[in-house]
Amino acid sequence: MIKITVFTGTRAEYGLLYWLLKDIQAQPDMTLQLLVAGSHLSPEFGETYQQIEHDGFVIDEKVEMLLSSNTATGTAKSLGLGILGFTDALTRLKPDAIVILGDRFEALAAAQSAAILRIPVIHLHGGEITEGAYDDAFRHAITKFSYFHGTATEPYRRRVIQLGESPERVFNIGAVGLDHIKRSNFMSLDELSKSLDFELNDPYFLVTYHPVTAGEEDPITSFQALLKALDYVLDSHKVILTYPNADDGGRLIIPILEAYARAHSNRVLSIKSLGQIRYLSAVKHATAVIGNSSSGIIEVPSFNVPTVNIGIRQKGRLAASSVLNTAANETDIVKTILAAIQWHDTAKGKQVDNPYGQGNASEAVIQMIRQLPRKPVKTFYDLDYQLAK
Repeated sequence: MIKITVFTGTRAEYGLLYWLLKDIQAQPDMTLQLLVAGSHLSPEFGETYQQIEHDGFVIDEKVEMLLSSNTATGTAKSLGLGILGFTDALTRLKPDAIVILGDRFEALAAAQSAAILRIPVIHLHGGEITEGAYDDAFRHAITKFSYFHGTATEPYRRRVIQLGESPERVFNIGAVGLDHIKRSNFMSLDELSKSLDFELNDPYFLVTYHPVTAGEEDPITSFQALLKALDYVLDSHKVILTYPNADDGGRLIIPILEAYARAHSNRVLSIKSLGQIRYLSAVKHATAVIGNSSSGIIEVPSFNVPTVNIGIRQKGRLAASSVLNTAANETDIVKTILAAIQWHDTAKGKQVDNPYGQGNASEAVIQMIRQLPRKPVKTFYDLDYQLAK
């Protein structure tokens, strides 16, 4: 029996992994182990571990690591707590491999612990670039701790190889979150309204803004500019505002977000976490998705819904034609929101070409697990040397 630990530290990451978790569960020769940490366990961010359990999964280990802090110092200390907790948890679990998705500091801590314990890491979504977040460096660091790599596009696959990973261990599998597009049943607009207890009788925007952790874009100033821009369209469109993530600066955004929702309670809904099905259902029926979340780049185009991508957080990612980029100031955000409304109204019936795949990544990850050597040994793949041979 192959024991596979899957790590999740945020609501978004869990949502992307959902169908992979189901598929591992369904394999007769595999045992799924869930390692849950980070904002999942935080009341500030909705204690989203409850959604995991509601979906029928058993959480094998919980690691408390997240300090209630808005500073880089707090994030660094949280990473250290994570290494301590993950080391103990993985020592108890004794998995044959661990699956880690993305680029978060929680994921970096899990990868470090696994590497020291000689547990092979299967990394998803490596090779990407997000110049506006320190996650950019974390992602590449996790790549170097990992044995197998499932990238979301071919250019990202080549970048992982450029980082010294052998082509034999790097696979372009597409974005694992797109499996939802093929396999999930989404809510109707009426069902979504009832679930949220918020009448969506007018067109609406789905808005998620995360703090920028690298570069000169001040997250509070940018978020306030976004809210001022939303004022221009509140008469015609309602707004669903979801909470930011647990990066330093995120907690400073929350009271501003809540105050805005209270001031416009008949037009704006604030919510800590929608959960993946409600989130994707909200995307499906939205006029546009606004903010700086990776979901706006990767998943949203598959619904033929435009994205207003604000600022530099996602700078460097490949993007579909439906992703409209804007500077993080009120005037440009307003112009881009109006462009997104026009895009939405004129693009009905057309299908956006999403560069992140077709929604069959989970099956590819299962195949990687089956190919994993019992005691894998990595060597650095020197690109220049290979070209010279």
